[in-house]
Amino acid sequence: MFLSVFEMFKVGIGPSSSHTMGPMVAAARFLDLLRAQPFTAHGVRASLHGSLAFTGVGHATDRATILGLAGLRPETYDHARAEAVMVSIRDTKTIEVDGLPSLHFDPLADLVFDFGSALPGHANGMKLMATDKQGDVILRETYYSIGGGFVMTESELAAGKNTDNGAPVPYPFKSADEMLEMTKTSGKSIAEMKRANELSRRPRSELDQGVKRIWQVMNDCINRGLEHDGILPGGLNVRRRARGIHQALLAERGLNLTAPHVINDWMSTYAMAVNEENAAGGQVVTAPTNGAAGVMPAVIRYWLDHVPGANPSRVGEFLLTAAAIGGLVKYNASISGAEAGCQAEVGSAAAMAAAGLCAVLGGTPEQIENAAEIALEHHLGMTCDPVKGLVQVPCIERNGLGAIKAVSAASLAMRGDGQHLVSLDVCIETMRQTGVDMSEKYKETSLGGLAVNVPNC
Repeated sequence: MFLSVFEMFKVGIGPSSSHTMGPMVAAARFLDLLRAQPFTAHGVRASLHGSLAFTGVGHATDRATILGLAGLRPETYDHARAEAVMVSIRDTKTIEVDGLPSLHFDPLADLVFDFGSALPGHANGMKLMATDKQGDVILRETYYSIGGGFVMTESELAAGKNTDNGAPVPYPFKSADEMLEMTKTSGKSIAEMKRANELSRRPRSELDQGVKRIWQVMNDCINRGLEHDGILPGGLNVRRRARGIHQALLAERGLNLTAPHVINDWMSTYAMAVNEENAAGGQVVTAPTNGAAGVMPAVIRYWLDHVPGANPSRVGEFLLTAAAIGGLVKYNASISGAEAGCQAEVGSAAAMAAAGLCAVLGGTPEQIENAAEIALEHHLGMTCDPVKGLVQVPCIERNGLGAIKAVSAASLAMRGDGQHLVSLDVCIETMRQTGVDMSEKYKETSLGGLAVNVPNC
């Protein structure tokens, strides 16, 4: 099993990796499929199903699908161009894209939110279709956005969504137990094994520069969030808070009366800054998803800015360790809120961040595994119930608390010798089972929990 650090941490746009980035990626894939056909299409249509329908408006799924059909991609997204494209499609009811003829598309008629039963493969399903001059469907593909920006077709999902068809890697661990055993036999750390796996697929320079860019985008996102205030879009009138809290914290620095617990406010502020940017549709890094994008950057920033001896040169070690843990969670359970609730998003992010922090604090592989388990265990059962389908309440603050839990888990693990009762593998399997048992109304449908008990206006 191999999942690259660049698959776990993808540069994209807010507010959701599964509901915004995924549909945009699916639409881009459909264009490639259409270009390969021998016939000429004259129009395109789309239908959104399951969670993509129920919370699609709040997650900008409709907009992302339209922009994807117009050729835009998350990794190169340009807001000004996107705005111009949306206006053009609305006015002309036509999509112009490289390599294809003009395609008829009326956003009000050709994109359907289907609130019936979810498609069988995953809660996040969508169908994309091409039509002829008469409007009859001549090509159809079903896509599933399975979390973290990952997209699979119906056939790919049926064949095994976690299948890796690439060249063999030197350390192909599929479980935490296998991972720990390989550290013993190889004498390498988790990050070193992950790095060796990455280098078996790409040049060293590409890996090093790519990892640096991941952290740069994460850190830039924190900084933007700390600079902006105002009201977030979507209609809930949620006020940005990170900038105000950060300014207050800066003013309190150096005061002898500052309570020790104020360090939690720093961690929360870093995380909230990221998720406020995400809610505003800004550039973020999936970590492992957009809804949980604030946890990892907040913990790294906390370590760099507040922990004596922290060295920026070791951020790569942090990210590689975290990616190894995230890969185990995705392979054996889920990172999708629509599939397993927020335990799969913020819970997974906290486990990854706890492992990364423990690694750079000098933890052994056993302590790192313990840190990840502690963080994930204490998110078990967490639901995904966003108010009005927006990635704002409770998502923004939840990232702050996830960062705090991650740091606490790493610290607690460092106080032990790595021996503990509940293994990470058992915890991941428990999370999977809990997700299966969880009511659908708590899986990013906004049909239960806070979403129905908090007024939407």
